[in-house]
Amino acid sequence: MGTLLIDGAQDHALPAPGSPSATQAWTGWVPSVGTGTLVAASHGTSSPAGQRAIRALVDAVAAARPALRVEEAFVDVQTPGVPQVLAQAGDESRIVPLLLSSGYHTRHDLAEAARTVRAATTARALGPDPRLAAVLLRRLAEAGLRRDDHVVLACAGSTDERGVAECRATAALLAERIGRRVETAFVSAAEPSVEHAVRTAVARREGGWFSRRRPRRGRVVVSTYLLAPGHFAARVAACGADVVAQPLLVPGRPVPQELVEIVLERYDQP
Repeated sequence: MGTLLIDGAQDHALPAPGSPSATQAWTGWVPSVGTGTLVAASHGTSSPAGQRAIRALVDAVAAARPALRVEEAFVDVQTPGVPQVLAQAGDESRIVPLLLSSGYHTRHDLAEAARTVRAATTARALGPDPRLAAVLLRRLAEAGLRRDDHVVLACAGSTDERGVAECRATAALLAERIGRRVETAFVSAAEPSVEHAVRTAVARREGGWFSRRRPRRGRVVVSTYLLAPGHFAARVAACGADVVAQPLLVPGRPVPQELVEIVLERYDQP
């Protein structure tokens, strides 16, 4: 009999009657223990606040599974780089991108780094995932989201069409949770830009566009679909919206358990 997966946990089958372990006392469910290395690969940032936030996530992942070796690595800006960490970690390493969607870094940089080490593999990006939408909703609630606000999801952006589609999928997941349309916008590499989406929403509200329609009366609120503070988050904060929610990770605040679960789930997935 195989294993039954329920909400990411393993419900192990009981030993068959007559097997050596069948006569032993059952002491409870014991989670599987990883024997390899989880290489948590983020983009890297020059922002001290962003660095602390990402480090806190890596530490939380390591604390959640003490028997697993967890190493931090970076695609750009910071060191050590992913190839360097893989070389030291050796066989049975698995790169988990601390990136919210697919793109050049996941399909090229990290895949190429994995090929340099025997038995190293690369997991998929963290999103889209309903649990990320739950954290986004929490950040919006903290920012004081109102029933009549117009919501724009600010994503990093990518030239990779699949990555753009994944961002739109996240917007749909968030829309389900807040019960209204969520517009997708991008900081870089894709359209519409966050600034353009905000300007358009403000113009509609003030009756500058579509003047025959009833003007929007709610605020323009931006949901920041970025992992941590940094250059992109600063650009989002300056986009001209009435309210800008904080990124998924907030320095000095507890790391969302959802993010820890997703990282470990990506590591465990074949």
